[in-house]
Amino acid sequence: MLTSKQHELLVFIDKHLRQTGCSPSFEEMKDALDLRSKSGIHRLITALEERGFLRRHKHRARALEVVKLSEDFAPSEQEAPRFAPKVIRGDFSGKFTALRAANETGAVSLPLYGKIAAGLPIEALQDNSNEIEVPVSLLGNGDHFALEVDGDSMIDAGILSGDTVIIRRGETAENGQIIVALIDENEVTLKRLRRRGNSIALEPANAKFETKILPPDRVKIQGRLVALLRKY
Repeated sequence: MLTSKQHELLVFIDKHLRQTGCSPSFEEMKDALDLRSKSGIHRLITALEERGFLRRHKHRARALEVVKLSEDFAPSEQEAPRFAPKVIRGDFSGKFTALRAANETGAVSLPLYGKIAAGLPIEALQDNSNEIEVPVSLLGNGDHFALEVDGDSMIDAGILSGDTVIIRRGETAENGQIIVALIDENEVTLKRLRRRGNSIALEPANAKFETKILPPDRVKIQGRLVALLRKY
């Protein structure tokens, strides 16, 4: 049995989904229910989720799904069906599937996979427990993941040790783009891609470091840099 506020919120979310195709923001829900703070909305959503009326999706911005409506509420036959946005699915080395609706706004949670070397290559840490909030405006189509930079070989490209790089997953990149390269199936590094004849050069942005030139069968492109986050 739902409380009046739980029922009111459920109806509001359902109507908003059907009319706009995306879930309302916490600010919109707070105003609709005439609550003083967003913490009340958090509690109501948690209660609805525990009772099986709502479902929250990870790695999607403002993503709520109405699983069912309370017994004393049902949409009329004339009402439009709930919008089901298309999502883009993918993985990073088969370790995760990130979902992101095409027309959503706000922020999205991306997997933060440990440290990537911007100096000597190190093995990327596949830790699914860490996530980072990233503005959707920084992202395009496709799957994305985040890595923390460890090293200073890319400082002349404005990438410092401790920065978080946002990577768009993909197996191809254009010459000169900064990529995540998988070397010999187990080491990952962040470098600028240069193709030299039949070889691949992984080029640093620091004169103190040497360019690595490798045969194509030893290098796999995991994605390319699309954004950078830095804390001060």
